[in-house]
Amino acid sequence: MTFVLYPLAAFAEIAGCFAFWAWLKLDRSPLWLVPGMLSLALFAWLLTLVPSAAAGRAFAAYGGVYIAASLVWLWLIEGQRPDRFDLTGAAICLIGAAVILLPQRG
Repeated sequence: MTFVLYPLAAFAEIAGCFAFWAWLKLDRSPLWLVPGMLSLALFAWLLTLVPSAAAGRAFAAYGGVYIAASLVWLWLIEGQRPDRFDLTGAAICLIGAAVILLPQRG
């Protein structure tokens, strides 16, 4: 379930943040903020569904997924292909997220 929740949360967060970006940096209508805020609320709710005893650990592991998802957004939505440095950094972050989230703790 975690492997579904994290990407969904990441894209909800990125979409919400992009709505604010579009309003402030791309001179879009303030109406962009409505779906942006809804998307950010969806992100927060999805993140609470991650099975973890500690919020901080769930949030820390999510950070690696967020970085990788941001690069997918960069490519698919903004039309800029990530370079080898982007991909290497994302891979390192995902490994770090796995180290944080996957071990069985007593």
